[in-house]
Amino acid sequence: MKAYNGNNVIKKQFSLVFVKFAVCFLLLGLAYRLFLSHFQHFSQIEVVNDAALFSDNTLPTPATVSESPVTLNEPPVTVSESPVNVDVSENQTLQNGKCDLFIGNWVHDPSGPVYTNATCYSIESHQNCMKNGRPDTEYLYWRWNPRDCELPRFSPKKFLNLMRNKSFTFIGDSIMRNHVQSLLCILSQEEQVDDVYHDEQYKSRRWYFPNLDFSLSVIWSPFLAKATVFEDDNGVTTDITQLHLDKLDDVWTQQFDSFDYVVIGGGKWYLKSTIYLENDTIVGCHNCPGKNITQVGFAYAYRKALNTTIKFISSSKNKAYTFFRTTTPDHFENGEWNTGGYCNRTGPFKGGEVDMGYVDEVMRKVELEEFERASEFGSNMKLFDTTLLSLLRPDGHPGVYRQYQPFAAGNMNKVQNDCLHWCLPGPIDSWNDIMMQMLCH
Repeated sequence: MKAYNGNNVIKKQFSLVFVKFAVCFLLLGLAYRLFLSHFQHFSQIEVVNDAALFSDNTLPTPATVSESPVTLNEPPVTVSESPVNVDVSENQTLQNGKCDLFIGNWVHDPSGPVYTNATCYSIESHQNCMKNGRPDTEYLYWRWNPRDCELPRFSPKKFLNLMRNKSFTFIGDSIMRNHVQSLLCILSQEEQVDDVYHDEQYKSRRWYFPNLDFSLSVIWSPFLAKATVFEDDNGVTTDITQLHLDKLDDVWTQQFDSFDYVVIGGGKWYLKSTIYLENDTIVGCHNCPGKNITQVGFAYAYRKALNTTIKFISSSKNKAYTFFRTTTPDHFENGEWNTGGYCNRTGPFKGGEVDMGYVDEVMRKVELEEFERASEFGSNMKLFDTTLLSLLRPDGHPGVYRQYQPFAAGNMNKVQNDCLHWCLPGPIDSWNDIMMQMLCH
C-alpha cells in the first residue's frame, strides 16, 4: 500500500513539473511573439542606398525623341526601365508625433468639386476636360484623405483672410500653372479677381484681389536655373537647350524679395536633351548624340540646380514661406505621348496597386535628399510631397480630351493624349486642401 502511494506521489510530482514546464514554454513563446510584433510595428523602414543604381554619372538616359508640332508644353518621358516598387501602405504616417498629410488614400466624396468649367473662367483649354467632352464624371467625386488625421476642405474665405496685403507666387513649369489655376478657380467662387498681367505666351501671369490687396501669380521658369531654350510655342526645337547649373533664372530671382508665399518645383523639363554648363564652361550633357560631350545624365543636373536654388532661397534676406513641391508622375500606359500611350482609367488606385516609374523615383530621391540638405543652409522650406498621392490618380488626366471634341465629325484619327497634367476640376484641387492645412499649422 505504501509502495503504491509512493509511486502515486512520484507520478503526481512528475505531472506537476511537466505542467509547469509546459506553461513556462508557452509563456516564453508568447513573450517572443509580442516582442517580435512590437519590433516590427515600430521599426523604421530601411531605404537601401544603392550608390551604383542612383549614381549621377551612370543613369541611363532617355532615347532621342523628335519633337512634335503639338506638345503638352512638357517633354515626353522616354525612359523605359523596370519600375521601382512604391507601396504607399508601408510608409510611416507619423513623423515626430505629427500626421503625414501625404500618406493616405482617396475616398469617395459625393459632394463633388466646388467649381465647374461654367463657374470658373480661368481654366486653360487643355485642362478643361468637361468642356472638351469627357463623357465620364466619376473622377470628380474623390478627395484626398490622410491616413491618421483629418484634412478639412479648403476654405477660400479663410485662405483669403490669411493672404490680406500679401503675395503668393508659383514658380516652375506648366504643372505650376495647372495648380495656380486650380487655386484661382476655388478662390474666385468667393471673391472677385482681376487679371492684371500676362506675358506674350500667357505662361507667366498675375491676378489681383482688390478688396484684399492680395496678388496671386505664376512665373514660368521650367528649369528654375538659367537656360537658353531653342524652342517655339509649339514645342518645335531648332537646337539643344543650354542650361547653367550654377546660375538661376533672373525672371524669378529678381522678384523674390517681393514674395510672401512661394511654391517652387521642377521636374520633367530635365528630361529634355540639354547641354550643361558651370562657370560658363560645358561640363556634360543629357541625351546629346553627336555632340562629343560627356553624358552625365539628368539627375546630376537636377541635383545641382536644386542645390543652387535652395541656397539662394535660404540666404535671401526675404524669408518667404516656401513650399518645395516634389515631382508629378505621369500615367501613360502602353507607350509614351508620341508612341500610342494613353490614360483611360476612370478610378483611383489604392496603395500597393501601382509602381512608380524609374525616372520619377530617381527625381523624387534627388528632391528628398536636397531638401534634407537644406537644413545645412538654415532653410525653413516646407516639403510639399505630392508625388505619392498623385501617383494614385491615373483617372485625373485629360487624356484625349486635352482638345475639344477629339472624335467629333467622325474623326477617328490618332489623337494625342495628355497623361501628365490634371483636369480642372480634378485631383489637383486636393493639393490646395493640403497646402491650407500646412499654412495653418
